[in-house]
Amino acid sequence: MRALEDVQVAAWGYPDREVLPGTMFRIGAATGAVVLAAYLAGEPQGRPLGLAYGFPALRSDREGGELWHHSHLLAVRPECRGSGLAVALKHAQRERVLAQGMTRMTWTFDPLIARNARLNLGKLGARAVSYHPDWYALDDDREAAFPADRLMIEWDLTRPQEERPAPAPRGEVLLETDDRGWPQVRRGDPDAPSYLAEVPTRDLPHDARRAWRLALREVLSARLAAGDVVSDLARDGNRAYYVLTRP
Repeated sequence: MRALEDVQVAAWGYPDREVLPGTMFRIGAATGAVVLAAYLAGEPQGRPLGLAYGFPALRSDREGGELWHHSHLLAVRPECRGSGLAVALKHAQRERVLAQGMTRMTWTFDPLIARNARLNLGKLGARAVSYHPDWYALDDDREAAFPADRLMIEWDLTRPQEERPAPAPRGEVLLETDDRGWPQVRRGDPDAPSYLAEVPTRDLPHDARRAWRLALREVLSARLAAGDVVSDLARDGNRAYYVLTRP
């Protein structure tokens, strides 16, 4: 489990203070969490290539509350990206959560990372249900740090699990790139059946990334607050769009 600390550093370049320690994996595995490590076939004592970690979550209310599984970490080493390892880890996690009697899984991801959106929405068939600005404080100076906004993903574990291809973008466009590559927010028809919000697919300079962060925050948080969900990631060549629909 100490080796899973190295996977986090390799995947995200985390400093020591951000790494979830092996002691947490150890106690979690003994108290109901799901701790998974991936290895090359035939090398179970070798270097782990990826990990998934989550724990039971509880929301209590007058009706008795709700129990589900929250997935806190999914990480693969850079050389394994695009290999299918992340999908395999999520499905292995799903099997273990179902065996515990829970039928729903949640996790968060950065809406600026289109490849993660493709994994969550298209390959796993989950959906994003809420937007959380500044979910994490990743720097001592929160005002100067790049805003760590996150989308909350909800995965119904009882639905058939099959990957679907990325659809073509169809819907009312609320956010798209301009001629300079910067975001442009549009006013859409409030009664449209679906909406599109573009997300960049290439590396951007800091100022442009911040502009996209704030534009996505404005558009996605408004539509999700109105009751829509992010149901898919559409593609048109090198361009990608979040698809927002009413469930």
